[in-house]
Amino acid sequence: MSKITFGRFSPYNTIVHRLDARNKILMTILLLVSIFLKVNSWSSTLIMSAFMLLFLILFMLISKVSFIDLFKSLKTMWLLVIFLLIIYIFIPNPNYNPEHIAFYIGRLAINYDAFYQSGYIILRIVMMLMVTMILTSTTSPMDLTYGLEWYMTPLKLIRVPTHIIAMTLSIALRFIPTLLDETERIMKAQSSRGVDFVHGGIGKKFTAIISLIIPLFVSAIGRSEELSNAMEARGYDPYAKRSKYRKLTFSWADLFGLLLILCIFGAVLTLRTYDSNVMPVDFIYWIFKAKPLF
Repeated sequence: MSKITFGRFSPYNTIVHRLDARNKILMTILLLVSIFLKVNSWSSTLIMSAFMLLFLILFMLISKVSFIDLFKSLKTMWLLVIFLLIIYIFIPNPNYNPEHIAFYIGRLAINYDAFYQSGYIILRIVMMLMVTMILTSTTSPMDLTYGLEWYMTPLKLIRVPTHIIAMTLSIALRFIPTLLDETERIMKAQSSRGVDFVHGGIGKKFTAIISLIIPLFVSAIGRSEELSNAMEARGYDPYAKRSKYRKLTFSWADLFGLLLILCIFGAVLTLRTYDSNVMPVDFIYWIFKAKPLF
């Protein structure tokens, strides 16, 4: 459970941490759209993806986001890699160029495009995780809630309780790391009593998970009741007009960061509009000639 990093805020004093939460939410959305926009030319897509990857690595270094936590999050992706390879290799695709055959398995032709497609999807998932980690590691849950509430301000015109929604999101984000720590504590306590969460068949593992879920559910209900009583004792009224202890301010650093992300987003849109359709595996085919393996 400690390998899950979403929702864990790292309180460093970097320039990324000091950016406005509203601006970081907008920049995150623009980066995610840029990552999942596919340029017409495959070769330009590879170049743009490499540039985005280097940019995100630099951003992680500046914001002091742990690469170890990123690698821990990626350890569970090997099943996804195998699943994508099976889909793209063994399911025929009429859009593949028949001249770009890498090798043969019997009569089955394995195309270079299959490896490229699966690798490109995995790369986009990795970059999506990097962007998400930068946002959650550099923005406190309360600031993130304030930013989301600010974006929901127009909904107040149609009487949508935006503050209640924002408070619900804030409590949910706040309790993600707490529940993860509680889960780890219960797992250690159950393991010391002989419960095995790793070995055994499906039935044994299901029984072990049940022994974990029930005390975790009871603990979560108890914590929510304590929080509710504490809020009532302090006179919390969700419909009253409230002020904020910390006010979000837009600085020159926010303007520079937003312009930088807008330039990247504009470059992706420009390539998508004017680029030609050239396959990236042309040069690979000429270097490695297709030869049957069996």
